[in-house]
Amino acid sequence: MHPVPQEVTHEPHASAMTTPTAAGTAPPRSLRLAVGGMTCASCVSRVERALGKVPGVVEASVNLATEQASVGVQPGTDDAALVAAIEAAGYTAAVLLDEPPVAPAAEPPPGVSKEARHVIFAALLSLPLALPMLGLAFGWHWTLPALAQWALATPVQFWLGARFYRGAWKALLARTGNMDLLVAIGTSAAYGLSVQHLLSGHAAHGAGHLYFEASAVVIALVLLGKWLEARARRQTTAAIRALQALRPSVARVLRDGREVEVPVAAVRVEDTVVVLPGERIPVDGAIVEGRSHADESLLTGESLPVSKGPGERVTGGAVNGEGRLIVRTTAVGAETALARIIRLVEDAQAHKAPIQRVVDRVSAVFVPVVIGIAFLTWLGWGVIAGDWSAATLNAVAVLVISCPCALGLATPTAIMAGTGVAARAGILVKDAEALEGAHKVRTVAFDKTGTLTVGKPTLVAAVGVGVTDTELLSLAAGVESGSSHPIARAVLDAARERSIGVPVVTEVTVLAGRGVSARQGSRELVLGNDRLMAALGVDVASLAAEAREHEAQGRSVAWVAERVPGAARLLGLLAFGDPPRPVAAEAVAALHALGLRTVMVSGDNRGAAQSVARQVGIPADDVIAEVLPGDKASVIGDLRSSGSVAMVGDGVNDAPALAAADVGFAMGSGTDVAMHAAGVTLMRSDPRLVADAIDISRRTTRKIHQNLFWAFIYNVVGIPLAAAGLLNPVIAGAAMAFSSVSVVSNTLLLRRWKPRFTRQE
Repeated sequence: MHPVPQEVTHEPHASAMTTPTAAGTAPPRSLRLAVGGMTCASCVSRVERALGKVPGVVEASVNLATEQASVGVQPGTDDAALVAAIEAAGYTAAVLLDEPPVAPAAEPPPGVSKEARHVIFAALLSLPLALPMLGLAFGWHWTLPALAQWALATPVQFWLGARFYRGAWKALLARTGNMDLLVAIGTSAAYGLSVQHLLSGHAAHGAGHLYFEASAVVIALVLLGKWLEARARRQTTAAIRALQALRPSVARVLRDGREVEVPVAAVRVEDTVVVLPGERIPVDGAIVEGRSHADESLLTGESLPVSKGPGERVTGGAVNGEGRLIVRTTAVGAETALARIIRLVEDAQAHKAPIQRVVDRVSAVFVPVVIGIAFLTWLGWGVIAGDWSAATLNAVAVLVISCPCALGLATPTAIMAGTGVAARAGILVKDAEALEGAHKVRTVAFDKTGTLTVGKPTLVAAVGVGVTDTELLSLAAGVESGSSHPIARAVLDAARERSIGVPVVTEVTVLAGRGVSARQGSRELVLGNDRLMAALGVDVASLAAEAREHEAQGRSVAWVAERVPGAARLLGLLAFGDPPRPVAAEAVAALHALGLRTVMVSGDNRGAAQSVARQVGIPADDVIAEVLPGDKASVIGDLRSSGSVAMVGDGVNDAPALAAADVGFAMGSGTDVAMHAAGVTLMRSDPRLVADAIDISRRTTRKIHQNLFWAFIYNVVGIPLAAAGLLNPVIAGAAMAFSSVSVVSNTLLLRRWKPRFTRQE
């Protein structure tokens, strides 16, 4: 272990930090299913209930906007049983593969789709029925013959409207309700009343008692609304399609000294891939030969090409610049960074935000309540007013205005759009809860090393006591020779630059939160922080003044000592400098501009932590220094007493704090453990992205609230008006269709969001 200044501890790997499952049991697995045939929020609840009844299902979340179900199941659960359960509920289903397709998810083929053709036919057939009604506003009194009205309305009702009957029948079989049931009952009532009047001769002297235009126009408007809604929904998935489009379909691989083009799926780890200027890099790998620049903007949000040379890593999907590169493959298929990014975005879009649970509870009872209101409206107008025709029309208006399509789209479309634009900016949101929760954050706690600082400390001083500075550095390099952590690299780099030999050591022991010990021959050496020296009884008074001077300049101090029988003696000190990131002050200022409090939680000594805080703009009172790695989570718990807390970190020792915070932000340059524990991953090491992430969270949450307002306001205003006879069924149909379109269109405004910070330091 290194001293606390560098804030890196030799803790177990990620696997050791994962909560173990019970003995003999495997953890639940997750899978996604495509679900077809859903029309409203009630359908979502119905599919979730069907999946929940399948043995082995731990949880199920259905997204109307993506038309997908995310299901957690116990090992051994048959995927076919899940598909069968959804199909038994009246929908279609198919298991989706985890690996993204080689080809991008395509837009619908050019030309007129079946849905668009149905909208056109419905408009052509219903327009002649609606024109006489529209002409009344201009004093025109003319109408079509009764049989002509029937001839135009019938194909609309039973051909173009057949989808509503099919959906309604499936809902009835499942003893539930949905949008199709409301539309089918409403339009059938208007059509049936008109046919009854036609057959009884009531329409012999005019069409005043025929309502074919109501049934036909309502169906036409609903079809138009669903078509517009589907078109708009496709735009909310543009981010996923853009990411999938980054993956080339072929790669140029060196085989027996020759360049051979093969499908990307055929490339294996350790294969050597040739990337020409202007081509997309097909795999994750390390450069063996060549220099160039890589455009990683769609992966990290970084607007400037990044310089690449031998030994440096490249990511599949980036665009190679001006040079020819030879790359050794390190990851392919589902294990590439691009595939993981796509999975993260898809998972975030598939899961529900907390507010959606409230909407689901409302949706579960919405349709039965609406049918009850429509029945009471019909009964009231028929019995009290004695006008059964008006009673039927008013009940139809209630049914049509109440279709809960917008309710089911309000939250998921906003989550999809928000996570999509965030991904383009280099902000990966693990789940909808993190996206929604970030807007509540009141305090942002930063780790210091690697987050606010560059994270690459350098040795600036080595002062020996009883040994030369050169001998001190040699001994320290020996103790650190088995480590790859930042402080170890700084010591070893300094020894290499000065051509100092590194002695062989044995019995390396990590002293958690304090330092590390090792044996060199017969000597037992320790390298650590103040706490370790105090525990060993080492007198550091001879160098205390020099240590304070280094700490006042923002440097971290580590001590080197030797254990001797019955005591330990000081050999010297090492001082390390780790300057703040050039953009750290800007990041803190941006958070302050959002009205947030910033705190530094550091394991470093107080002097070094205060110095960095002063340079980046964090108040001295908000610096919590000399915190052991295991205590960071409890510090976050204490901060939560004053409101929601976000934690920003990058190391293994930050993982507990990231998990304990309301929202964790992991720097993309950090460890996999940190990124696993965090709810948000910043794809480039730029702390300014924290402010951008909170900003898009706030905007997304506002869109959710706006969407729910629009979804409910149509019903809150429309249902009483329809029940009172003040809303024509045609107007009700138009309002219902417009409610869904307005919700999705409002969501699409999120796509205009641009991050404030796009340039890397």
